[in-house]
Amino acid sequence: MRVLFTSQRGSGHWHPLVPLAEALKEKGHEVAFSSTPSVGPDIIANGFRFFPVGVDESPEVVRERQQIQARSEPGAHGNYMQEYVFAGVRAERNLPDLLNVISNWHPDILVRENTEYAGYIAAESAGIPHAAFQITAFRPGLMDVVAEPLNRLHASVGLPANHHLDALYRYLLLTPRPPVLWNPDAPMPSTTHAFRYAAFNQSGEEALPGWIARMPKQPTGYASLGTVFNHMTGLLTSMLEGLRDEPINLILSVGRNTDPQTFGKQPPNVHIECYIPQSLLLPYCNLLVTQGGSGTMMDALSHGLPMVMIPIGADQPENAQRCAELGVSRVLGRGERTAQAIQEAVREVLRNSQYTQNAQGIKQAIEAQPTLDYAVSLLERLAVEHQPLLS
Repeated sequence: MRVLFTSQRGSGHWHPLVPLAEALKEKGHEVAFSSTPSVGPDIIANGFRFFPVGVDESPEVVRERQQIQARSEPGAHGNYMQEYVFAGVRAERNLPDLLNVISNWHPDILVRENTEYAGYIAAESAGIPHAAFQITAFRPGLMDVVAEPLNRLHASVGLPANHHLDALYRYLLLTPRPPVLWNPDAPMPSTTHAFRYAAFNQSGEEALPGWIARMPKQPTGYASLGTVFNHMTGLLTSMLEGLRDEPINLILSVGRNTDPQTFGKQPPNVHIECYIPQSLLLPYCNLLVTQGGSGTMMDALSHGLPMVMIPIGADQPENAQRCAELGVSRVLGRGERTAQAIQEAVREVLRNSQYTQNAQGIKQAIEAQPTLDYAVSLLERLAVEHQPLLS
């Protein structure tokens, strides 16, 4: 079986697909990835075939989006990215090339992460089954946001308008989130199947720093803004100022493109790094301070760790709301991104053991899900039957 994975270019988009791709390879299936050219070297370095599609955006375009994000409320930023970027300009650029990839490589099935829209349109046009992989919160009202750009894309390949309402999750939606994490206000499609979360965030040469083993025996907090929002150095500084004098080991990651020396000399209990794979680091931690991206949230909960969440954009507000409802996180709003608010929230989470107990309960729910072999078997079945796999 040939399986084509399609993804947005960010590591937070394609990293979640890697464990499933590796599981498929172990079963003897042929696997390839497709995204914009810049991500190709990293994907190839991890042992996968890569087909470039579309074009990479210029640094000027990226900076413009960052400025829009800085002025927007978190929910508005997520809508902007979905409508104008994911379902808009990127899908328009990628779709023609993706149709050529399918025509030339002849995959039996296409698997797309759920923010990548050109993949399912190309698969529908080519008449091959497709599956979605949930990497973000399932958001109510998303169809209203992306309907117009998707209608244009459908028309460009001769598919009917509003076809996407049925087609997006027509055959299969794979989710690594156990049902307890599902948003009760956003019913999941009838083709949803859950499986056990498997982390992948060590795509480079980064390893666990040696000082980890020498940290004092006191609570350890890990603070990060993920891989997209770490340009917000003011918020990183607030994390430092609020937590550097607390009786904890503080680990702050600031992104591969930021020099840790920018933040000046720190006390011995503070460690600033560009990037540490969370799969290696989190076994040493007691809590996370995070923007609430889906990958970081799932990494934390799979280790039974509580959080302080500071949502900025994308699906982070939805993640934060659900985690607050489940009692595994304190959530700070846009007006609370201060050193004092962060300090008080961390103190509360460390003082109140119920946060950790609740997070341990979510960890157990994650571990109770079927393994990746279940997801592989579903894809094998779909490639043969070409019929929706109802849950």
